[in-house]
Amino acid sequence: MAGVPVPPALAAEHARLAAEIAEHDRRYHQEDAPVISDAEYDALRRRLERLEAEHPALRSMAGGTVGAAPSGKFAKIRHAVPMLSLGNVFSGEEARDFVARVRRFLDWPAEQELAFTAEPKIDGLSLSLRYESGALVHAATRGDGAEGEDVTANIRAVLASTGIPAQLPAEAPAIAEIRGEIYLGHADFAAINARQAEAGGKVFANPRNAAAGSLRQIDPAVTAGRPLRFFAYAWGEMSAMPAMTQSGMVAAFARWGFPTNPLMRRCPDVEALLAHYSAIEAARPELGYDIDGVVYKVDDLALQRRLGFVARAPRWAVAHKFAAERAVTRLNAIEIQVGRTGALTPVAKLEPVTVGGVVVANATLHNADEIARLDVRVGDFVVVQRAGDVIPQVVEVVAERRPEGAQPYIFPAHCPVCGSPVRIEATGSGAEGAVRRCSGELACPAQRIEHLRHFVSRRAFDIEGLGEKQIEFFYECPVEHLRVREPADIFTLQARNETSLQKIENFEGFGKTSVANLFAAIAARRTISLERFIFALGIRHVGETTAKILARAAGDWPAFASLARRIAAGEADAEAELQAIDQIGPSVRQALADFFARPETGAMVARLVAELTILPAERPAAESPVAGKTLVFTGTLERMTRDEAKARAESLGAKVAGSVSKKTDLVVAGPGAGSKLDKAAELGVKVISEAEWLTLIGG
Repeated sequence: MAGVPVPPALAAEHARLAAEIAEHDRRYHQEDAPVISDAEYDALRRRLERLEAEHPALRSMAGGTVGAAPSGKFAKIRHAVPMLSLGNVFSGEEARDFVARVRRFLDWPAEQELAFTAEPKIDGLSLSLRYESGALVHAATRGDGAEGEDVTANIRAVLASTGIPAQLPAEAPAIAEIRGEIYLGHADFAAINARQAEAGGKVFANPRNAAAGSLRQIDPAVTAGRPLRFFAYAWGEMSAMPAMTQSGMVAAFARWGFPTNPLMRRCPDVEALLAHYSAIEAARPELGYDIDGVVYKVDDLALQRRLGFVARAPRWAVAHKFAAERAVTRLNAIEIQVGRTGALTPVAKLEPVTVGGVVVANATLHNADEIARLDVRVGDFVVVQRAGDVIPQVVEVVAERRPEGAQPYIFPAHCPVCGSPVRIEATGSGAEGAVRRCSGELACPAQRIEHLRHFVSRRAFDIEGLGEKQIEFFYECPVEHLRVREPADIFTLQARNETSLQKIENFEGFGKTSVANLFAAIAARRTISLERFIFALGIRHVGETTAKILARAAGDWPAFASLARRIAAGEADAEAELQAIDQIGPSVRQALADFFARPETGAMVARLVAELTILPAERPAAESPVAGKTLVFTGTLERMTRDEAKARAESLGAKVAGSVSKKTDLVVAGPGAGSKLDKAAELGVKVISEAEWLTLIGG
């Protein structure tokens, strides 16, 4: 919330979690090679969301993209309707809270039925099937939620095993995108692994990986030999809706020939939801395929539309995940990792242990305070949990098994990478914080490398061929003339390679084709959107969503750069201008000031900008009566909740601010409006009632 400072330690933890989640998204969706379990991932996401719930200003720092960018092995397909993910709950109490939040958002009477559907959450690979005039025209994976991979040929090869129809009946609409999950049954998974082992091929870690690997084969004939299965449960673009409820839509899919899950139920209240959750959990061992929870969705589609979406998930649905599992193992070492913002994160190096079928070898210890709270020492036996606040998580020490002579861990006073002193940041109240941070900033190689990795990551510049290993290689390249030490160096690399006596293609791991592809990928990113550019700069507390908000408020790069420089100079009007932007709080303002006040940073950005074309921020659809306008809601709204009004305005392309300023276009006032009305009158800003607002936007 604007105006409420976020403790630096929590902001740093939030940034670290967001980066860690993005990397796991890439490994899971792009490489089909996750390094943590679903429960571990869920717990990372859960901790992130808990931080955002406790400190709403953090919400603008997290990215809204789901999954990972397509791998490049297949052609790309842009989804007509984004494929978003789901939020998670982990207990009956949290499920009740979810239902209560839905009721509050809608202002739904307690005595009035609010029905949900409940169905097993399949542990597979999300798939979107597009039909036109009844014929299957293409199939695409989720990808990053906006763009997926074209796997049409592979799906056509497994129509028989999946039950996916090649042609829809006449009752289906002209355009129908059916979505669901590709998966493998347990018996089929075991048979595939047995054949793979016998042939000396890759043995898959679990059915989800096997399903993903099977679907994403370059040769459809390989996919045809894998008995993939499919459940339909959602949709994208539909030219006509066959039903007005979630349950009715799934029933229509079944009529059209799609496999649907027989365990899906319509539940009239939260008690029925929880009872069905328990029934599905009890039946889990006998299902013959993997599930990791139960999905709840508001049944009424009109209510779904009212509820809308947050950054990465619908407000009207949630996944109720199954309980965590635990195991005991030895902690062999504590290693310190240095992140992009200089935060020192202790990592527990564990004796590998299997927890619910997944091997866990590393667990974050968060910070020095967590180490002290647990009193964890090298050599201790510890309890590891696969779900919880942050996973893999060390939840306690088995004190009675502590080895003799085990010493308390002393957190380093100097950065283990560059040797710079470690500083301890104060919290918003002035107390000592939990995060230790390297003071070397861009003089620290670890931070510079992490900045470069962030810069080329999928939600930033998304440069194919510049992964972790390649960034490390170019940073320490034996040929100084070919080194990449800052983002601008990426865009001068081809010219420098042409004048170098030793070429990149002569180094191990490179070749003429790979180098040519790399240079083509770099050239393709010389034109970049303003929001991606701001995000790519790696400014503390400026995540993907915040970058979008800032880009949209500024309009273009010169305006944003001018605003940022004026903030760095401490100009009061610039401070006021930024403060008026909804969801931009003191942490972001301070981060912008710190970033642009450093001369070396300004020079680095100037060199980068000289290599690029930065596109202005996208403008909303012109037909919306409030597109591009800045609105302020004040007082009590009587026909919709404040959250619903804000969400509706933003969906129509408006910017919602928390305070009235000279840039405000319209104030919507309900009963009880106070000082904001006075400010609007002082500045001559138009004020309308809630009824006039609803008339303006068409109800």
